[in-house]
Amino acid sequence: MSQLQRPDYYPPVRPEGQKAPRPVRPRSAATLIIVRRDRAGPEVLMGRRSASHSFLPGKFVFPGGRVDREDLYARPHTDLRQEVAARLAATCTPNQARALAMAAIRETFEETGLLIGSKGAPPMQTRTKVWTDFCSYGVTPSLAILDYIGRAITPSFQPKRFDARFFMVEAEHIHGDLHDMTNASGELLEIHWLPVTEAKKLELQGITLLMLDEVQKRLEMSPAKALDLPIPFYYFRGKKRRREDH
Repeated sequence: MSQLQRPDYYPPVRPEGQKAPRPVRPRSAATLIIVRRDRAGPEVLMGRRSASHSFLPGKFVFPGGRVDREDLYARPHTDLRQEVAARLAATCTPNQARALAMAAIRETFEETGLLIGSKGAPPMQTRTKVWTDFCSYGVTPSLAILDYIGRAITPSFQPKRFDARFFMVEAEHIHGDLHDMTNASGELLEIHWLPVTEAKKLELQGITLLMLDEVQKRLEMSPAKALDLPIPFYYFRGKKRRREDH
């Protein structure tokens, strides 16, 4: 495994001896891991970030991004399941938990053109452009289909920081054509369905590899047993990664 793939490897961001800048406050973010099981083995949807991006340039990632204001006020067709909401409630309010899940769905739409939700449900009442565009395809975002599988805060020594929650959803709940990229933002390139074992061989950030391990663990057990798994929380003290289970 290369250094870039090692979960505990992060490149230095300042010369030796230089005074450390004041840590940047992490912004709330959400990521969506879409799992497809109708092939020889389970696959996940991933794309490569543009080399011009300041955060994780050139790395393969899942769709996702920061929570925006419109995510706080959007109302989905169904809310988070009780057990999922309870896990998130340990670290955020119900409104924040809903906004995180909505951000994961919105970012997936913007980056891949895919819609996560219910077709034929009553349309969501919204005045924001992105959610109006989303609902114009006859799909209303639904949170009951999402599972919460992990959390990570990027290191304090990085110039951009995120407090990210990772959600997982089955591909049977997606709508739209991945190849119809008219609504995609262009933030992700080379978007592909990849077997989990092959995805682990890509140029990844450490947390992405760790979340692939979580996905693989859940796919190897029944959905009921997977609900009992702890939610890993990764954070850093200095440059050392730590994990807590919630």
